[in-house]
Amino acid sequence: MERLSQLDSQAEGALRVVMFYDTLMRRRVDLPALARASAGLAECVAGIRLHGAGRVVRFAPDGRAAGAAAPVSAATVPIVLDEEEIGAVWLERTGTARQLDDVLLDRLAIAAAAVVERYGPARTTMADPALVELAIGAGGDEAGRARALRLLGFAAELPVRVVAVRSAVPLDRVGAAICPARPVKAAPVAGVGVVLAAAVDLDAFPAGVRAGLGEADRPDHGWRQARTALRFTTARRPVVRYGALGGLALLARIPADAARDNPDVAAIARLGAGELETLDIYCATGSLRRAAELLHLHHSSVARRLEQVSKALGFELTEPGGLVRAELALTMWRLLDDIPPDLG
Repeated sequence: MERLSQLDSQAEGALRVVMFYDTLMRRRVDLPALARASAGLAECVAGIRLHGAGRVVRFAPDGRAAGAAAPVSAATVPIVLDEEEIGAVWLERTGTARQLDDVLLDRLAIAAAAVVERYGPARTTMADPALVELAIGAGGDEAGRARALRLLGFAAELPVRVVAVRSAVPLDRVGAAICPARPVKAAPVAGVGVVLAAAVDLDAFPAGVRAGLGEADRPDHGWRQARTALRFTTARRPVVRYGALGGLALLARIPADAARDNPDVAAIARLGAGELETLDIYCATGSLRRAAELLHLHHSSVARRLEQVSKALGFELTEPGGLVRAELALTMWRLLDDIPPDLG
């Protein structure tokens, strides 16, 4: 093995780094051997971390283990397996980075993914969307559904909960957060993220995630419930259980044309953003002063807004049934913005 500092031109050096890692892979090295060889080549501490297992491997250039402490700052490249980030590799160089550091880190990350797949395999969260769709689809037979769940890693006796997700947070991170210690798989289906999990921690969803949780025993029924629950989520209520909807779930079955033709829903659609926010919070709290606190406004300002909303709706919010009527119209208006595709 030659050290990185002894390699000649950029092109020749890059080729020899590639050949170096090809040789390591042919020798079927494990992660410690891979980190040890990389540290010797780079002449600095090299490290490998696996997120799921919490495992850290670090070696110094003299071949000695450097302990499991992760570096505070280092050049890092993610380890990707099946399009999911399962870990990272890095070089802890104290001086200026060398020209071939990027090439070395890229090849180290590729080699680490190959080692994990060979000796693991890694328990990844992301799954084949076709398998997930087969597991949750209503049109398939039970034998095919059972086989899909088996291939996804769920034993026959294992309960499977279905979560419909809409979020900028990657699905693998959502799955790992809500079900860290039991089987969990995720994939995008019909424009919506689907998470299949043996258990779901409702308090562990990352910030910014909207999620609907199905509660049926069958995954196909659970998916329909989860997709319905997702439609009822809001910024203030980002996670909704289908079972918590009760009779409100029936609103999701009302045809869109019938909802648009309803005078209350049409009036809601004409409200401005500030009026909608005020009405939403007032419906949720039922209290003028509490709504004023949440809106950071004087209660008299909120009262004036609600008076304008009442005029626009054509009925008083304070009259018997007025608040319920407004909340139903507001909910139906929101549902119009989230008409699901055929869940088939």
